[in-house]
Amino acid sequence: MIDSEALSYFKEWIIINIVKIADINSGIIADKEEFIRESEERYKKEIENAAKRILDNSSEKPIVLVSGPSGSGKTTSAGRVEKILRENGCGAYTISMDNYFLPDNCGVEFPRNPDGTIDLESPYRLDIPLLQKHLDMLNDGTPIDSPIFNFKTRDRDGSIHIERKKGDVIILEGIHALNPEVTGESKNYATCIYVSVRTRIENSQNDRLHPRLIRLLRRLGRDKLYRGRDMRETFEMFKSVSRGEETYIMPYKNLADFDIDTFIPFEPTIYRWAVYDDLKRMKEEMLGDFDYDIILSFLDELEPVDRVNVPSDSLIREFVGE
Repeated sequence: MIDSEALSYFKEWIIINIVKIADINSGIIADKEEFIRESEERYKKEIENAAKRILDNSSEKPIVLVSGPSGSGKTTSAGRVEKILRENGCGAYTISMDNYFLPDNCGVEFPRNPDGTIDLESPYRLDIPLLQKHLDMLNDGTPIDSPIFNFKTRDRDGSIHIERKKGDVIILEGIHALNPEVTGESKNYATCIYVSVRTRIENSQNDRLHPRLIRLLRRLGRDKLYRGRDMRETFEMFKSVSRGEETYIMPYKNLADFDIDTFIPFEPTIYRWAVYDDLKRMKEEMLGDFDYDIILSFLDELEPVDRVNVPSDSLIREFVGE
């Protein structure tokens, strides 16, 4: 008899989407504009379906919780849901969970990694009592003054007044949004959405690129193009981020009402354009790094597409900029 954990894993395994590099390249070569347009449709449809349910249930569940690991497209997904709600006459406002970070000088001893460094992925970096109080207040229709966190000073920098009127919806997005220890009893009055890359890319050798590495490609593109971060730093940071995801995010993804695959089939061609040459120049320095070797081998096979071809409203803009 298969135990519940194994059954959950099996169910996830059998619904995995696989996209072949050969098919991506064929679509780009045959009709780039049409392939890009079609690539966007599935994700858009999933978001629209979630937004429709939220609209239908807005009286009973006026809060939306959007969670997902790093590079999953949480910010864009939350923004799209908000936009659709507004277009359908529903007042909507998005709050970033990041604004509930505790200031560095608050006197709290933050959790630490085995090497003694602060665990940046821990939910206990958040002001959990205040967050839970604000969610309950918003559900009841009581106005709040939501904090604004300044990441440069690592301190709070004022607040923003938020009032949920009858029929309005509040969207909270953040990596810990589905963790009951963080968001308390809010699942009783919230629609829960988990977003991440679910699709695997298959190369000519029938090897498959894990979704985690597609999210790493997204981070590499974003960090290079408009954060100015060294790619070696991104690789190292992502190892720590991945450990945190396994501990703090993945255990709660099954609590979601909607599990949305944010992979866009044309997106690997953008990373081929954006980061491939830089990665090749790092070959000597990254010798033996498994993630690096796998990513470079997949990019080798892809046709490059300049980011000017990315639609202005595409989720991929979150990672490659304007």
